[in-house]
Amino acid sequence: MAQTPAPALTSVAAARRNQILKDVLKGVSRSFYLTIRNLPNNLREPVGLAYLLARAADTISDRQAGRLAGFSGERLQSLVILRTQVAGPADKMVLEKLASQMMEGGSTPQERALFSSLADSFSLLESLGDTDREQVRWVVATLTQGMEMDLTTFPAAESGQVASLATSDDLDRYIYLVAGCVGEFWTKVAAIHEPRLKSWDVEQMSQTGVRFGKALQLTNVLRDVPRDLRMGRCYIPADELAAAGLVPEDLLDPENEQRARPVLVQWMHTALGHFDAAEEYLLAVPRRSVRLRLACLWPLLLGLATLARVARSGKWLDPDTTVKVGRGWVYRMMALSLPAVFSNHLLRFWIRRLRRHVETEI
Repeated sequence: MAQTPAPALTSVAAARRNQILKDVLKGVSRSFYLTIRNLPNNLREPVGLAYLLARAADTISDRQAGRLAGFSGERLQSLVILRTQVAGPADKMVLEKLASQMMEGGSTPQERALFSSLADSFSLLESLGDTDREQVRWVVATLTQGMEMDLTTFPAAESGQVASLATSDDLDRYIYLVAGCVGEFWTKVAAIHEPRLKSWDVEQMSQTGVRFGKALQLTNVLRDVPRDLRMGRCYIPADELAAAGLVPEDLLDPENEQRARPVLVQWMHTALGHFDAAEEYLLAVPRRSVRLRLACLWPLLLGLATLARVARSGKWLDPDTTVKVGRGWVYRMMALSLPAVFSNHLLRFWIRRLRRHVETEI
């Protein structure tokens, strides 16, 4: 018997396309939205679409309310369904069922907008050029592997238990899967669309881009240690904690901070090493590619400023300490970056000044 073909995705009108890549994207990430809107026109769609699909996957993985709350098996199943749809061919009915499920319960208005546009987002994916489409598929599939690693490694948040990644290799793989791969994706897509990058060694720059992504994710890991622990997740490797006479549960007590400090400091140094690669990546972008330079500069500066605030806080295990770069700082940074972006000397000075703030505190 012939198999019934999956319902076809419908084309997306220009107005709806703009709404998805502007309003929906802005709703789920104000900071990354600013970076994407600053990209050259031909890069906005593949990068923005990759972000939206990854954000849908991340929302499934982290769902804390509604039918999937606490059920890592069901969340994992939904994540695998989404990844299968990304690989294609997409099935409109499957996407609509998944979207309906994710809009149940405690979803926010921004999440509802994200999932109500899921089928249209897949239509946009199918409308991309062949190379862009394959790159978006690859990076979203890779990102979901990192999310799957979260769901299979750590206990449910409400279990009261804590689990840890086993080794430094596990943490390095994790930060590649959830962020380093984005640097690789970004490089390959940019090299396709930006003529001024024709002199790039794409494979070499992709590896540098991987380290750029790792710098940003490792900063997030270090910033979120107290919060993640209370969700049952310890990304600090168990073997390194054991060498310091600690187990993951010990990090729940801020009194153990001095004992844990050498382990955390070492990972801050690792992050700084990755930020060196991020600086190299930024300065390899030609000065005339202003939009692309700014899109690299802003997350680099924001990441280093965040790491400096983590180091300065001195309360790395305290759940009551919130480390965040204020919106005012972000807007000042963006304004100052406009004249600085043309000067490698000024950029090096700015980056290394932030780096010294970290080094002084650790």
